[in-house]
Amino acid sequence: MFGSLGFTELILILFIVLIIFGAGKLPQLGEGFGKAIKGFKKSVHEADAVETDAQTTPQQTASAQQQATLQPTVQASAPVEQPAAPVHSASRG
Repeated sequence: MFGSLGFTELILILFIVLIIFGAGKLPQLGEGFGKAIKGFKKSVHEADAVETDAQTTPQQTASAQQQATLQPTVQASAPVEQPAAPVHSASRG
């Protein structure tokens, strides 16, 4: 996981963190880090669920469109008014 970091380096990093934040703050840091990881995992799983829904939605709309073409609906149309023809005035001079 840490690649080239050995045991001694990890102990040194932990000691520096302990000095910077103090012993009382470490549980809060751990809790915050744990919540962050949990939230990240949750968002990844939700993204997968959204992606799956997005893949099934086009299939559902395609089947709905196919059913709509098989069963045409009758709609009442409103009368359309035709615009009056423009009146041209002829000037005689």
